Amino acid sequence: MVLGKVARSLTTRVRGLVQAPVLKRTYAAVTEARALLETELESIRAAGTWKAERIITSQQGPQINVDGSRGAILNFCANNYLGLSSHPEVVQAGVEALRSHGAGLSSVRFICGTQDIHKTLEQKLAQFHEREDCILYASCFDANAGLFEVLMGPEDAVLSDELNHASIIDGIRLCRAKRLRYRHMDLEDLENRLKEAQSSRMRLVVTDGVFSMDGDVAPLRQICDLAEQYGAMVFIDECHATGFLGPRGRGTDELLGVMDRVQIVNSTLGKALGGAAGGYTVGPKPLIDLLRQRSRPYLFSNSLPPPVVGCATRAVDLLLASNQIAQSMAAKTMRFRNMMTEAGFTLSGTAHPISPVMLGDARLASLMADDMLKLGIYVIGFSYPVVPKGKARIRVQISAAHTDEDIDRCVHAFVQTGRKHGVVS
Repeated sequence: MVLGKVARSLTTRVRGLVQAPVLKRTYAAVTEARALLETELESIRAAGTWKAERIITSQQGPQINVDGSRGAILNFCANNYLGLSSHPEVVQAGVEALRSHGAGLSSVRFICGTQDIHKTLEQKLAQFHEREDCILYASCFDANAGLFEVLMGPEDAVLSDELNHASIIDGIRLCRAKRLRYRHMDLEDLENRLKEAQSSRMRLVVTDGVFSMDGDVAPLRQICDLAEQYGAMVFIDECHATGFLGPRGRGTDELLGVMDRVQIVNSTLGKALGGAAGGYTVGPKPLIDLLRQRSRPYLFSNSLPPPVVGCATRAVDLLLASNQIAQSMAAKTMRFRNMMTEAGFTLSGTAHPISPVMLGDARLASLMADDMLKLGIYVIGFSYPVVPKGKARIRVQISAAHTDEDIDRCVHAFVQTGRKHGVVS
């Protein structure tokens, strides 16, 4: 017993001798890491690219309440393209799903997390896109992260537009296929990459339908022509098109008449389709079945919460029943673009509700956005690394819920702020 006490005492002393320098080294490492982080953060502030988060104290909509601001603020930077985020029927559907199916599943889909409402929403989304089947994810980022690794192997080739969304880029990095990047919407360069990939077993052309930073629409007809000529499939990310582009709001492929020529579509529930969260893949049933077996974001992420599913299902129902909301977008978008161009501003893109006001300088974009808020207009400056250096802009997004008066007020605020900063005369 005495020997046991001595042994424990010696052990404690030895641990103290060992741990003291170990703790000292750990503390030094943590201190050094903290200093490096602070230096990096300060460089972001100095470059004028710091991304502050404004606090909204109301529901999403064309008018919102912002902490620190008096009265309602006109919101021109949300992805709420159809105004469905606060649509009474959409909200009520979420409340009903919460009551009937609970707050969440506490599980992934294949274990204990698939409800009837998940299957119903997947069926409706497949119907909406006129594809064979659909699989839901927690986000479209997850849908993009989960697709390419399952579909493409070392003997395959993926051909990606250089300005594709970050989630597509990250998803492609996870797969072992040969990766070929082509210049933005450059059909000649795409054809050269397709020729380069002819020895591959399977070829997949990957593009955003609409590119989120500029609002430009991919030339899908020509892309499909090249894909068919060189034996490739076509994938599009439709996050900024689903619900409002095309005669029935089906997206870029409907707008350009190639719904039957695009094999795989990824999109989101977090923008036009209710604005809550969630993403999905629609395409051939064998692909969807394989994703359920092997897609890691699907297998290892909790199921979409029932209120989110309820809201999205009602949003899709509204669009399946009528294209009226989607059709209201075009006139409002052109009203804003025409007025801004006449005022002397430079806008990127063409007729998409994403209407970037190009400014170039990151600090200028941030200052103008702050001044716009003082005038009752909520917009955000976009700068590196969200957009390339020297391409800073304020990205305005038009919603079907905006009135003509809202748009006019936004333009007038831009003119006032633009004159203050010497952007327009």
